[in-house]
Amino acid sequence: MKLRKKFAVLLAITLVYPAGYAQLTDLVLADRFPDSVLSSAEFEADTNYRLVLGRLQRSRGVVVPESSERIRGDVSKLIFEIPREYSGEDVFGYFQSNFYVKGYEKLFECIGRECGSSNYWANDIFRNRVLYGPERNQYFLNVRVPSEGKEPAHISLYVITRGNRRTYSYLEIVEPSGTSGPITTIEDTILIDIEKSGATSLPGITFLSDEQLDESVDLSELAQELLDRPDQTFYLVSHLSAEGELDQLLARSIIRAEAVRSHLIDLGVDESQLVSKGIGPLAPLCAHEQCADRIELVLVRSSN
Repeated sequence: MKLRKKFAVLLAITLVYPAGYAQLTDLVLADRFPDSVLSSAEFEADTNYRLVLGRLQRSRGVVVPESSERIRGDVSKLIFEIPREYSGEDVFGYFQSNFYVKGYEKLFECIGRECGSSNYWANDIFRNRVLYGPERNQYFLNVRVPSEGKEPAHISLYVITRGNRRTYSYLEIVEPSGTSGPITTIEDTILIDIEKSGATSLPGITFLSDEQLDESVDLSELAQELLDRPDQTFYLVSHLSAEGELDQLLARSIIRAEAVRSHLIDLGVDESQLVSKGIGPLAPLCAHEQCADRIELVLVRSSN
């Protein structure tokens, strides 16, 4: 009840995506967390779906839930990146309140280590390594959406805060076969309105070290968009806030920008299209939130 009261105000917020990110047009059964960014969307039609209703465990070399149910339907799979100022508990509490207000029936819920291994959830159940993190940082909730005169829908929610402190909410929405279609977006591109805004913060970029991107980073979509804009040049600007001398942070941020630039060049982007810059901690605020560690793509304006 405490969490429900805490997030009652959030439920009334009108949600608008920041410029530069995909916007949902037909997500009906579940509201996204305020200011979260859609980073991945998949759709599977008429799928045999396993509804997880218990803690995960390994049995005879196979990961299985203690209890489950098989249902069939159209499955939408959505990953949202959460603003840095919110915790996994904040996100989970928001969805708990949201589902309660909508009258959804809770089927199963677990928090932290009681859910089992996060590795099992990410790699064996959801098959997406972006969702792997410390077990203490995970939350899972399964609900049934009642519907008069037809089969109910189901929503599975998984919230995880990774070791790099990035938090994600993952939704699997199962609706009766033939009643839904792929989640549509408005101008589903990273560089939407780049000419107007002049810059965008790139989502989902994490580093194993300053020289190496995390294996989960996927810049293929961005690379394709840059290939479609061969006459435009961009700065890749790395922002980095950490302990250390200013000169050291500036040097590290330049190395990070170069790592992203090299990755995009490897994906086919012409090297003349990208200029790497590092400004360390000198610009701690971005347009939508306090987000000191980030990579921004900035359009180089023509002097003509």
